[in-house]
Order: sequence, then C-alpha cells, then structure tokens
Amino acid sequence: MEPVAALERAVYFLDRELAPGQKVRAFQRAIVVATETGPDEIAARAATGTLTELDGIGKSTAEVIIDAIDGNDDGYLARLDERSRLPIGEGSDLLAQIKGDCHAHTTWSDGGAPLRGMVETAIEIGHEWMVITDHSARLTIAHGLNEQRLANQLTEIADLNGEYAPFRILTGMEVDIFEDGTLDLADEMLAQLDVVVASVHSKLKLPRDEMTKRMVMAIASPHTDILGHCTNRKLVGRGRPPSEFDPEIVFAACAQFDTAVEINCRPERQDPPEDLLDLALDWECKLAINTDAHALGQMEWQAFGADKAVRCGVPVDDIVNTWSADDLLAWADSHDG
Repeated sequence: MEPVAALERAVYFLDRELAPGQKVRAFQRAIVVATETGPDEIAARAATGTLTELDGIGKSTAEVIIDAIDGNDDGYLARLDERSRLPIGEGSDLLAQIKGDCHAHTTWSDGGAPLRGMVETAIEIGHEWMVITDHSARLTIAHGLNEQRLANQLTEIADLNGEYAPFRILTGMEVDIFEDGTLDLADEMLAQLDVVVASVHSKLKLPRDEMTKRMVMAIASPHTDILGHCTNRKLVGRGRPPSEFDPEIVFAACAQFDTAVEINCRPERQDPPEDLLDLALDWECKLAINTDAHALGQMEWQAFGADKAVRCGVPVDDIVNTWSADDLLAWADSHDG
C-alpha cells in the first residue's frame, strides 16, 4: 500500500471509531503533506528517519508511512483497524438485507468526504443505492445548501449516476424544521428531491406542546419522507438532554402521513431510545436505519441501528433501507400525491 493510501485508510478507521476531531485532522493534514512532498522524498525521509521534520507529519502518521513503505502488515494501521472494527451483533442478518442509507453528508455541507468518496464507500460495503442528504441553508454552521448550491449538487449527482450505474445515487436533503413547522426549502425544490429527511436543529428546548406541534406540522408536509433524530439527544461529552414532545402524537402523525421514523445510528445519538422506538412500533410506523454519516468510515454504523431494530422486534419489511431503490422512490413519491 502506498503511504498516502495508508494514511487515507487510517482516516477511515479513525472515523469508524468516532475518534476525536483533532486526531482525524492530524491524519488529514499528513495526507496533504505527503501528497505535496511526493513519494521519492517521503521514501528518502523514511529511510533516514526524518519524516517528522516535515511540518504536519507526527509520530503516528510517520509510523503509518514507514509501515506502508516497508510492507509491514502488523503495524499501526492494522492495530487501528482491529480497534475500530464494529462488533458482530444480533442485527447481522438484518444488516445483510440493507440495500442503502437514507441519510449521509458530504463536503457540500459539513461532511468530511466528497460525494464521490461516499458513493465509492457505499459500493464497497455492498449497498445498491444511497441518498445524499446534505444540510439545508438555515444551518449555517454546517455550511448548508441554498437553492443554487443544491441545484449544482443535483448536477454532480446526475453525472455520477451515469458513471457508477447500476449503483443509484438518490437526491435528498436533511431539511431544517422551522419553529412553525415549515421546512427550510421552497416547495418547488423539495419536489425535485427523491427523499427528504426533516430534522429539528434549533430551539431544542421549546416547550413540549410547541415542539410537538412543530414536529407534526413538518411530518404532515407532503415533502417529508423521514423524521430525523427525533429527540436530538447527545450521549457523549457534555451530552444533551432530549427535546420534550408528545411521542404518542408525533408517532401517530408519522403513521397517518406515512412518514418513517429514523433510527439514527450515530453512537453519540442512538436516537430514538428503545422505549420510544417501541412506541413507534406500536403505531406501526415505518423505520429508516440511517447512519447520518459525515465521513467514510461512519457509513458502517448501520450495524448499530440493525442491532437496535432486532432487539426491539422491528419487522424487516417496515425498514425502508431493505427496499430496492425503485420501491423506495415509489413510496417517497406517494407522499407528494
């Protein structure tokens, strides 16, 4: 393996284990430095032990480079692979039936990998399709897409679909839900998208009644196909408590309007908790097991959601990720009347 490829693989494994951003950025910086320096000088410095004299190459990244040059298969990269591997859980059979992911971000918004890289990784892990759902414009901290940037992304997706067929790249967006329940994109643009994930990202501490109304209004939109990370909780670091809403009313609305409830697979979210997932099942809601991936290695996280779905007894046929792209599109199109 070439040094740059080895560093890229290290980033994949770091993302898979949700390593601290500082660590990931160090390896990303090393990729840039190694690429700009060139293979000949990198090899010469590896031989003389002077790699770390390059600004942006540290002890760990130098070890990965040296292992790659020496053909050492038992070094840093192998240990990182082993450490970051997802355990084989009770959802392994379900995971094998999953055909795609309905929630993934790219460098068009706040993702860490370009659209092409996300597509190639989806193909590597055996998917047949994926939905690209970068953030909408209101989420400025995530460099959300306005209508012109979304139109440009749709052009790129169309080009890549021609290149990667029969794999299908479906168009979408994770659209912000405003406080009044409207969606952060014009109806005519929403109508152009294959799949829309609607999520709350602001005013997370609204009173219970107001948050319930806000979510129901968004669910009732004919453009909404999936309700994203419904509680908004965070379980790591300082954490974040779940938003307060009436889950009976929200899941009843999802059932009525045929909006799927997302099982968000991010390990720091694990949203919804199992008691709420059980309630969604009582209402016979459809479910979407989504990674909410912001990096290549995170696309393997559907294993976490599959384990949860099996524990809670989710019927396989009600999981939209197990459907073909054509069936998913037919279901989403039915919401627009």
